[in-house]
Amino acid sequence: MTTDLDIAAKDDVIAHALEWQNSGRKVALATVIQTWGSAPRPMGSQLAIDEKGNMVGSVSGGCVEGAVVQEAIELMQSGGFKTLEFGVTDDEAWEVGLACGGRIRIFVESMT
Repeated sequence: MTTDLDIAAKDDVIAHALEWQNSGRKVALATVIQTWGSAPRPMGSQLAIDEKGNMVGSVSGGCVEGAVVQEAIELMQSGGFKTLEFGVTDDEAWEVGLACGGRIRIFVESMT
């Protein structure tokens, strides 16, 4: 279920991305497009990244978010878009102390 707070946060990410773009910065936008099982952020969550690595919003956390930022910076140079997928099985999750696994798909696009 989407709440007013979720909508406001999403709009804030887009507003920052547009502000950065209007000031002449290269910008990329990442959006969670699908989740299965356990996922740290719900579908529709967004992250804006500028060419210097500044970020606003969130699509995951930890190493996943770092990988998304790296892909976004590369896309700002080449243009275009990419869909990324990250996941962990239930067995792998259990081995590191998590209750269950999950997967997440993230669409990353250059806004330049």
